Amino acid sequence: MTSPTTAPYGAWKSPITADLITGGSIGFAQMELDGENVYWLEQRPAEGGRIAIMQRAADGVPGEALPSGFSLRSRVHEYGGGSFAVRDGVIWFTSNADQRVWMAEPGHAPRPLTPEGKTRHADFTVDAGRKRLVCVCEDHGPVGEPENLLVLVTFDGGHVKLHRGRDFYGAPRLSPDGSQLAWICWDHPNMPWDGTELWVADLGGDSRLGNARRVAGGPSESIFQPEWSPDGQLHFVSDRTGWWNLYRWTGRGGEAEALCPMEAECGQGFWQFGMATYGFTGDGDIVMAVAEQGEWRLHRLAAGAGALQPIDLPFADYYGIRAGGGRVAFVAAGDREPSSVVLYNAGADSHEVIKQSSAVAVDPGYLSAPEAVSFPTGGGDTAHGFLYMPANRDFAAPDGELPPLIVKGHGGPTSQARRGLNLKIQYWTSRGFAYLDVNYRGSTGFGTQYRRKLNGQWGVADVEDCVAGARWLADRGRVDGERLLISGGSAGGYTVLAALTFHDVFKAGASHYGIGDLMALANDTHKFESRYVDRMVGPLPEAEALWRDRSPINHTGRLDCPVIFFQGLDDKVVPPNQAEAMVAALRAKGIPVAYVPFAGEGHGFGKAENIKRALEGELYFYGTVFGFTPADAIEPVEIENL
Repeated sequence: MTSPTTAPYGAWKSPITADLITGGSIGFAQMELDGENVYWLEQRPAEGGRIAIMQRAADGVPGEALPSGFSLRSRVHEYGGGSFAVRDGVIWFTSNADQRVWMAEPGHAPRPLTPEGKTRHADFTVDAGRKRLVCVCEDHGPVGEPENLLVLVTFDGGHVKLHRGRDFYGAPRLSPDGSQLAWICWDHPNMPWDGTELWVADLGGDSRLGNARRVAGGPSESIFQPEWSPDGQLHFVSDRTGWWNLYRWTGRGGEAEALCPMEAECGQGFWQFGMATYGFTGDGDIVMAVAEQGEWRLHRLAAGAGALQPIDLPFADYYGIRAGGGRVAFVAAGDREPSSVVLYNAGADSHEVIKQSSAVAVDPGYLSAPEAVSFPTGGGDTAHGFLYMPANRDFAAPDGELPPLIVKGHGGPTSQARRGLNLKIQYWTSRGFAYLDVNYRGSTGFGTQYRRKLNGQWGVADVEDCVAGARWLADRGRVDGERLLISGGSAGGYTVLAALTFHDVFKAGASHYGIGDLMALANDTHKFESRYVDRMVGPLPEAEALWRDRSPINHTGRLDCPVIFFQGLDDKVVPPNQAEAMVAALRAKGIPVAYVPFAGEGHGFGKAENIKRALEGELYFYGTVFGFTPADAIEPVEIENL
């Protein structure tokens, strides 16, 4: 075996290339079971970000379930999710191209059920006996903000308003006999992880709801994933105790019953429709993903038992749980195994990997395993994260050199850095960077109290935690304190810009569709998040001065290190004017700055060539700033004021 080549950190050559990540990898979303068939969505960067629906029959070969011209995506709340349902081989779905609801019956070409116009639909539940769907509708009328409501879409193209009057709706679910409908709803300024209500009503053949009653939730209780068990009992996740736990409501009066109280989470931030952390196997058992200290594991809750039993599988992250007939389908990833579509046989306690997100196996010698870390931060609190140290079997750094560190702030900000192989992280670590994926205060996966620590403190607590993590690692001699970098997208991009503006720890940064002006965001963003910052900073107009004070665009005189910006020009969540205003300010000040816009991209990049350009462009930028030459052949990025 040859000795490793000595080369500076950042200049290592890696087989984990941008082409490997974009050309050989796909993303998975929304699992569904229909009899013996498994369905899921695949996002394909190599096809311009097209999202295909896949089907695999029992012991069969996966294949597309619809003609290849279709791409599935709902734009309700802009983040979408819940874009298809399937029953007895019939598929109902939202087409990304026109946002119409389509129906595809076996042996027939798909046909639209809703007209072209300004309505969007998501989160379908099938009422097969009455030949209709129940779903969430977002109606973008001629003026004002869109109206969200529950509707019925009949199989012959009818469209009936079922419930309206609340700002937001989600998770409409029919009881097994079709007689009752459950749903969640909430109003401004709440986000669904702040406070939602769970309602149940009778639903008859006359397309009207009767005897509607609230059974759980409120302005400060978050309800997640209502589901009916096969025997007709309503289950849901609530954080009423400070942790998202599973409850059962029988409908016979009285309080709902906590099935397995614990200081752990079995719910998530409801960013997209169709999110699921548990399912019923059909024999009375429940299979459930549970997060303890931010790390997810799969468990079984046996019928009548109050204790969870861990399911021993070789994965470190789980999401999209769907169950039935003794089988459980989900997406999972391991520390060294890519994201995969997995089918678990509950009776045999065995599993099958149906498909992996990457067709190319990466030698473990180029992979960095995550280390869960906790470190002290502001106010005597503790923050968390996953640390990845440089790993490349072919290279070693010169004696005495410490690696540069990239600190990553996740989006949301009420989201979560999760364990599981992420080739975009390994792109950096295999080139000689250390990488800290921070679960700053406000992240999910650590209980309600931790999640709410960001209320009123956005731009302060999240930034403190990223700064604290970088300093903590530098003080312990694990990374180079003179080469600390910060990168993030969306809300994480705001954390980047705030950290670079209000602190002097980081030497450069990368903002991917990040926020520089909170007031501009309030005027331009979409309905779902239009009042989000009220809770994270303060309500308008009373807190306008605070909004301006927390906006990096108003303090560019304090920002004196290089920054690169990546921005989709069709972004409706964080419009391009956010990045462009920051670039103009840095350009005028003479600070090194680069701007890489992408036509045809929205909030996040889906096209292979743009994902590649963002990865390689950020590496080129860091190499230029710190004086090393990347081993990759990269198209240069124009850096002004260099």
